[in-house]
Amino acid sequence: MGGSAAIGALGGLGLFLMGMTVMSEALRALAGSRLRAWLLRFTRTPWSGALIGAATTAALQSSSATTVATVGFVQAGLISFPSSLGIIFGANVGSTGLGWLVALLGLKLDLAGLMPPLVALGACLRLLGRGRLAQIGFALAGFGVLFLGIDTLQQAMAGHGALLQPERFDGASVTGRFQLVLLGLLTTVITQSSGAGVATALTALTAGAIDLGQAGALVIGMDVGTTITAQIAALGASLSARRTAAAHLIFNLATAVMAFLLLPLYLGLGQRWLAGPIAADPEFALTAFHTGFNLLGVALLLPFTRSFAHLIQALLPSPDGRAADDLDEAPSADTVRALDLAQTAQQRGLLQLMRHLHQALGAAAGNGQRRAMSLDDLEADLARIEQYLDQIHLRHLDEPEAQRLLHLLHSLDHLQRLHERCEEEPERASTVRQSSSLQRERQDLLTALEQLEPLVESQQWGEVARRSQATGRSLHRRVKPFRQEVLAEVASGGVEVELASQRLEAIRWLRRVSQHLGRISGHLEAAALARGSGAPPCPTMSPG
Repeated sequence: MGGSAAIGALGGLGLFLMGMTVMSEALRALAGSRLRAWLLRFTRTPWSGALIGAATTAALQSSSATTVATVGFVQAGLISFPSSLGIIFGANVGSTGLGWLVALLGLKLDLAGLMPPLVALGACLRLLGRGRLAQIGFALAGFGVLFLGIDTLQQAMAGHGALLQPERFDGASVTGRFQLVLLGLLTTVITQSSGAGVATALTALTAGAIDLGQAGALVIGMDVGTTITAQIAALGASLSARRTAAAHLIFNLATAVMAFLLLPLYLGLGQRWLAGPIAADPEFALTAFHTGFNLLGVALLLPFTRSFAHLIQALLPSPDGRAADDLDEAPSADTVRALDLAQTAQQRGLLQLMRHLHQALGAAAGNGQRRAMSLDDLEADLARIEQYLDQIHLRHLDEPEAQRLLHLLHSLDHLQRLHERCEEEPERASTVRQSSSLQRERQDLLTALEQLEPLVESQQWGEVARRSQATGRSLHRRVKPFRQEVLAEVASGGVEVELASQRLEAIRWLRRVSQHLGRISGHLEAAALARGSGAPPCPTMSPG
């Protein structure tokens, strides 16, 4: 390819990237909080998460926007790590929509003459309009620039078959295809856009610069390269957010390996049964391959989402660090990040208290429970969290952030009171362990703690609150009949008054512990939901 043609191709790629960026940003602004609402409302199961992930990505024309938003929601505790997997899987399918748009409109229809007026209209709306009208103008302008870029790419590549030098990348050999996969990956990492890479591959294929096998290998590499944005977004984030980014990478790698192995079969079947249509419309064959292997990957893995989540959790296990390890010396100006750090610290503190309770109640050894840190160290960490939150002032926050801070203060208060129960009342736990009449209640709380720990680790606060509050209600219902039983034994002379008093205090202690667990998880759930707009009001703290 000559120098002028190469410059034209680079210019076309630049126009495409600029148009896609402008259009994506405008669509994201138009979606506003609805993007968050869609992701949260429909992420009930992996299947529904996959559907909303695909739809959101197709609407925004950006898988990076969906995956980065998902990593952010996991970081904030709005979505648990297992729940995020469906969205990540679906985003891969949704990202293929741009390929169909390019193949159907950009390469088949001569839209070049319509695009400059569309860009002009969009620019006028952006400059003269306000609010949503301005964003619609921005989206139209971006759409127009995107297709002007495709037209420029087509003109630059027409008659220049040496753009990707196919003799150096033999699409018929395993080595050549692997080199093309690496080239596709590198292209996406550099441009930060798999859509731009796919559009370039489609244009080169239509121009005859590369064949279908070479284009398929390029697209496989681009599918892996698109994960880089999520990896960057997860740097320094919470463990759950890092797990989400890792799951995205591993899923795309697994899908790429499958697609690489299936590519020769796809080409062979296509050549045998659909040689004519493929020769006439190779861009549709490439887009169908791109969509097909992503759909197949999602269909194969979705039924095993829970097992896949366990694999990622095993690869990135929870550290046993101090609760306040990640807190800055002072909260940053980014209040969302500051509150994220405080909530993560409280999550760790809750896990440590749960492990301490598990040990205090005499759980059997060898059940996989990790040892809790000392209560003195935990007290220091809770004091550090309190000092940190005290430096975030309500008057500097907007309403959702203020509500979130209030919920975090409430949950911290209950964490400190639960710590006091553990530190100042060890004899209560001892009585529970030794009293045969309290073994059912002891076992109920132990079972709840065992079930709650993985839920707390994955930040499934709604489920944590539901289960801990159910345990609290069950223990509360047991207090009155247990008191009557104990007093009856005292009256009959079967139990001394002092021992009876210890047993009554012990069951009240169990009830208070379960109540604190329920209130902590309830406030942490509300704090997670308050990370954006529509924060729930913070209830008045009840005693106990």
